[in-house]
Amino acid sequence: MQAGLLIFTAGGFLLTGLKLPQYGLIVNLVAGVFWLYASYRAWKEADQYGIMINTVIVTGVVIYGVLNYWVF
Repeated sequence: MQAGLLIFTAGGFLLTGLKLPQYGLIVNLVAGVFWLYASYRAWKEADQYGIMINTVIVTGVVIYGVLNYWVF
């Protein structure tokens, strides 16, 4: 899980920085799956609900970006 967080998050930022935001958003959406799992565990095990709220909001923004580039 930690490797997925690192690889996909960094890859998404790298693609966005290379002026390929449509692909960076897809990779960040994959990273969002790992972030949601990690933040859910942090919420349940350590009562850290702030990271869960933040992850849900960021994932929503990434989903909107994917829809904006690939659907609309």
